[in-house]
Amino acid sequence: MPALDIFNSNAFSLVSLTDSINKIPFLPGRIGQLSLFREQGVATTSVLVEEREGSLTLVETTARGAPAVQNAHNKRKARSLTVPHIALEDTILADEVQNLRAFGSDSQLEGVQQVMNDRLEEMARKLDATLEHLRIGAIMGQILDADGSTVLYDLFQEFGVSQQTEIDFDLNNASPVSGAIKKKCHDVKRKIEDELGATPYSHIHAICGSAFFDDLVTHPEVSAAYDRYLDGLFLREGQARGSFEYAGIVFEEYRGRVGSVDFTDSNKAHFFPVGVPGLFRQYNAPADFVETVNTIGLPRYAKQAPDTQFGRWVALHAQSNPLPICTRPRVLMKAKRT
Repeated sequence: MPALDIFNSNAFSLVSLTDSINKIPFLPGRIGQLSLFREQGVATTSVLVEEREGSLTLVETTARGAPAVQNAHNKRKARSLTVPHIALEDTILADEVQNLRAFGSDSQLEGVQQVMNDRLEEMARKLDATLEHLRIGAIMGQILDADGSTVLYDLFQEFGVSQQTEIDFDLNNASPVSGAIKKKCHDVKRKIEDELGATPYSHIHAICGSAFFDDLVTHPEVSAAYDRYLDGLFLREGQARGSFEYAGIVFEEYRGRVGSVDFTDSNKAHFFPVGVPGLFRQYNAPADFVETVNTIGLPRYAKQAPDTQFGRWVALHAQSNPLPICTRPRVLMKAKRT
């Protein structure tokens, strides 16, 4: 069988390749490890989101001709958010699969599948890193594109709610007032709790830039408590490296970075409640393939297309269409180092 004819087998169909790329273990960044986002597939490329009393909720889709969702009179406004489209393409040349067989196997198909799987895994890792970047944006209330500066969605502006005033932790103060940091922490907690009302939560988490975290744990008020915390760290299973609980808030150094794009500002910290039902959601839209129109979206897709003119290569396409959002952006708070 000619090498490129192998790609016409069922092993390399849209269904098979999409199944393969979704079976590749998701290697989450730190935000993914926190399991904040509840994922849901949708059949459209946009999501209609309504804002009511500072809380964002989805409007359920209905079949054409079916009764529409009844409008709530205290609804303030609704927005249609287009789901971001993230796509990657690669090329497998004929020379790369020429005479290729898997080690210890007589099957050429197995060798070609290994090349394909290696490419899919590489592409999946890049999609995962991009998803981490989008998720950290949702935690900050401002979802940015890959360049780190282009705003895709500012959740505060989109829904007409103001962001809480940034808190100055004044960490470089040479003569801090006793208990000043603890008071700042209590201020953060109270403001978040005021927004949550009676909604339960497990704890407040803070994603900190490196400079903020370093100045926090070396602050005269905090350093002794941080040392005691480190002494007992080995007793706490599941505790992330570079994290520390103080005054009811888990502070964690976050160093997300891909290439030249930093995911966070080194001098800032971002606070959010953990354990709030439905606070962070992610909607996965279908791929822009004819075969996936009006189907429920999956986390990743993959498809291949041979060179029909000369048969010298096979183009490999992978994509993801995720929209992570915070449904109550007023609970998102930030602080500066000084």
